[in-house]
Amino acid sequence: MTLKTLRQDIPAGLVVFLVALPLCLGIAQASGLPPFVGLLTGVIGGLVVTSLSPSTFAVSGPAAGLVTIVVAAIASLGSFSAFLLALVLAGILQVALGMLRAGRFISLVPGSVIKGMLAAIGILLIVQQIPVALGAADGSLSALFGGEVALSPAAIAVALGGLFTLWLWTTPAIARSRALGWIPGPLMAVLLGCCATLLGDRLVPGMALPRITLPEFNSFAALTAELEAPDWRAWTDPSVYVVALTLALVASLETLLSQEALKKLRPQNPPPSPDKEMRAQGVGNVLCGLLGGLPVTAVIVRSSVNVSAGAQSKTSILLHGVLLLICGLWFSPLLNAIPLASLAAVLLWTGYKLAAPRLVIDQLRAGWQQALPFFATLGGILAFGMLAGIALGLVAQLLCSIYQSHRYALQLTRYEDHYVLRLRQNLTFLHNPRLHSLLSQIPDQSVLIVEQENAGYIDPDVKAVLKDFGQDAPARGIQLNQWPLAQSG
Repeated sequence: MTLKTLRQDIPAGLVVFLVALPLCLGIAQASGLPPFVGLLTGVIGGLVVTSLSPSTFAVSGPAAGLVTIVVAAIASLGSFSAFLLALVLAGILQVALGMLRAGRFISLVPGSVIKGMLAAIGILLIVQQIPVALGAADGSLSALFGGEVALSPAAIAVALGGLFTLWLWTTPAIARSRALGWIPGPLMAVLLGCCATLLGDRLVPGMALPRITLPEFNSFAALTAELEAPDWRAWTDPSVYVVALTLALVASLETLLSQEALKKLRPQNPPPSPDKEMRAQGVGNVLCGLLGGLPVTAVIVRSSVNVSAGAQSKTSILLHGVLLLICGLWFSPLLNAIPLASLAAVLLWTGYKLAAPRLVIDQLRAGWQQALPFFATLGGILAFGMLAGIALGLVAQLLCSIYQSHRYALQLTRYEDHYVLRLRQNLTFLHNPRLHSLLSQIPDQSVLIVEQENAGYIDPDVKAVLKDFGQDAPARGIQLNQWPLAQSG
């Protein structure tokens, strides 16, 4: 760290803080938890994980992609404290995976499955935030449209205004503006919501917008009272371990995918070790579980903002963590003016970007081999949950790959009465049905030529099929050339 890098890192840290603040608050609120929990997670990610991470530019904190998992996990376990135990176990599992050097296996996860997972998370996030955008401080779509929760025109107006602001901030006109281009869109949406909250009662008497509620910390005891400890008695509940495995896998997946995306934005030499990153994230999640936070991951949105703002070292990320800490400790009255509808708009926009219609169109255009695993993952997560959906997508991708492999492993071409059978790869017993089908097309009194340069291995079951055909060939008047098996005289 030098004076030159500080001149670039300090403005970058400020911009990252302005982006992270509404996201930390909104993700906690969307998870059904106090906003303080989101700030706590942002501080742990910004200070602890950053100190241990091998990446210079990756920003860690609460992730919108894990909101639906957190909500479902707390509901299934029955309490937030039991969820915290699962989070501690997830962190330990991440550390273990990092020590076992499991980070390299991220390349085995197909892109179509990853995109299906992100799209499902986006859809679930949108569905979850619609009631809040319509005026419900807490509730579901069924409760809202069933008349149990009243619609709030003021909340709807704030949410629509926030969405319009977020869209406006993606246009070239704002990007080219020196006065507005440096202000993050989520921050501007939240600021407009705050104006509506502060001026609403004056302009429209009786208007009340649901707002976040952050406690004021007058002493260290008041701060520690807000921290929640894990329920260690829940270790006998098998569901805790299922949640821990889900959190560890999905959080690690999101972190490593963010790192891969970050490499394209700002290459580092040498590249950050994925195994060290998993260990750093694991320590962060253990600490979040012990203190009462949310799962922490590396997040590409904040990381890309950090890079584009000109960060040169980890100082920018550490500064953003310090600012989140200061804001939570001494500026809670100011933050309490933020309406929930504004945070809902930020998360609705995030969900839309994860599940954009363009993504679906691109998958369909890529062919059924990409579309089938994508929709299997998407539908599986929506219907059965995260782990089951990912497993379903992996199975679909595996079946597609096997089908394509079998389809192109063997090729038969005809040249008048000459037939060329090309063995394009190693053959196993799974290729027997295809081989039987092609050999059945060879007529009597013909010539069969076999090209097998690409087949280094032929399974004994495949050889048995070829042997049977070779023994019958002379009686049918079929001449065999370059036959893979020795012919008996």
